Amino acid sequence: MLLPGVACAQAQLPAGPQTQSPAGLWTTYSDRSGKADGLVRITEENGELQGIVEAVFSPPAPSAHPLCEECPGELKNQPIVGMKILRGLRWDGGQYSGGEILDPDEGRFYRCSMRISDGGRKLELRGYVGIPLFGRTQTWTRRE
Repeated sequence: MLLPGVACAQAQLPAGPQTQSPAGLWTTYSDRSGKADGLVRITEENGELQGIVEAVFSPPAPSAHPLCEECPGELKNQPIVGMKILRGLRWDGGQYSGGEILDPDEGRFYRCSMRISDGGRKLELRGYVGIPLFGRTQTWTRRE
């Protein structure tokens, strides 16, 4: 899940009109182990994407209901499952951009862009500070 070392990946769609929607359930993967880390459901409201954590798989989750101990403000010590970690992304003609993603492991927000690849089966997210050059890419796989 974009949780351990949440790094939004940058996904690009083919030129032309948007052909695939990122709405749906996505499996996220740990940057450390490469194993499935959790599930995030992406929905679209008024042309803006949001992503909510539906499950956390990977240790070192200290309990079945991990809390966002490092998160700032009102998110601090809130359950990660049910937390909105992705928000504000809008289609800009080549990819989704202009949003942000939260890494609950670090309690940090990153600017984010994304694109769909592999016929809609993969979502490449890029999380960064400042400019995309200074970021990291993660690939999620469609679950449904």
